Amino acid sequence: MRLDSSGRILLMNNAAEQCLLVSRDRARGHYIGEVAEIPRELRDAIGQLPPGTQGLRLHELKMGEGTYDCTIQRTGVQDVLLEFHNLEWERLRLRLQQREVQTGMLELLSRNLGHEVRNPLGGIRGAAQMLADELESGELATLARLIMRESDRIDELIQRFGHPELQRSEMHLYRLLDEALDLVVAEFGGAVTFERDFDPSIPAVYADASAIRRVLVNLLRNACQAGATVILIRTRVEHGHALLQSRQGSLLRVDFIDNGQGVPESLRSLLFLPLVTGRRDGTGLGLALSQQIASAHGGLLTFEALERGSRFTLLLPFIQEEEKPSGERLP
Repeated sequence: MRLDSSGRILLMNNAAEQCLLVSRDRARGHYIGEVAEIPRELRDAIGQLPPGTQGLRLHELKMGEGTYDCTIQRTGVQDVLLEFHNLEWERLRLRLQQREVQTGMLELLSRNLGHEVRNPLGGIRGAAQMLADELESGELATLARLIMRESDRIDELIQRFGHPELQRSEMHLYRLLDEALDLVVAEFGGAVTFERDFDPSIPAVYADASAIRRVLVNLLRNACQAGATVILIRTRVEHGHALLQSRQGSLLRVDFIDNGQGVPESLRSLLFLPLVTGRRDGTGLGLALSQQIASAHGGLLTFEALERGSRFTLLLPFIQEEEKPSGERLP
């Protein structure tokens, strides 16, 4: 964006329009503060930039719907050039790196847990089988066979832990949200008010409905357990998001915004790691598994602390027909 000596807007590009949420036709010829809300430090820097200076960089300015760094420099005798750098791209890159670490740790936990638990479990099952063979019939033999069946069931659960099969099909998000809300309302009753801000134009999504439902239930239940009295569920479609490698296409975005107690600051950077929880009765696996499910769909689960409460966001890319895989497993 280029300003004249009096601070009026001369030129704007597409990036500046998105940053200030105003069109160039409307902004041209006006003071920047007249057409958009800008932070006071930016306003002061524009007016007080000394002649001949090499430039000034301001950090983490809240403008429009994002956070930006801004470089201010003079390009001539009087004209001022503003360059806005969207910090969302860098933050998302770091989140994607964190996602890989988080899902990798869950896989490691799954392997180690399976090894440590299945060995003694095999001994329990073997002892139960010996008892069943020895007793042949009667109540004690029935109980021994029950131990065998339950041991087999636990062994199956351990094998599937962290590696559930991913069965994609066309699913409708709002149907899954209704099902998830029914479950959470039945559990927490009328203690929580659920508000909906839905984009009616969202098409069907190609995903594993059961897995996505699990994520939705987990996020809603976590908000309720954090003491929220109001939970806002907001859906949007985002275009050209940084999560998409080609930056082309669309993402489904689902926000869960609550007014609960929030996440302790000491846990925020560790939130999606396995066995990390702020509740005494928590397992620390819900968010880790939810992140793994999002990652398997090419998406991402993010967290943002609010002044009051939290915002969890599920991002899922829309997959075109020719990209649909025939069958897969979660990583």
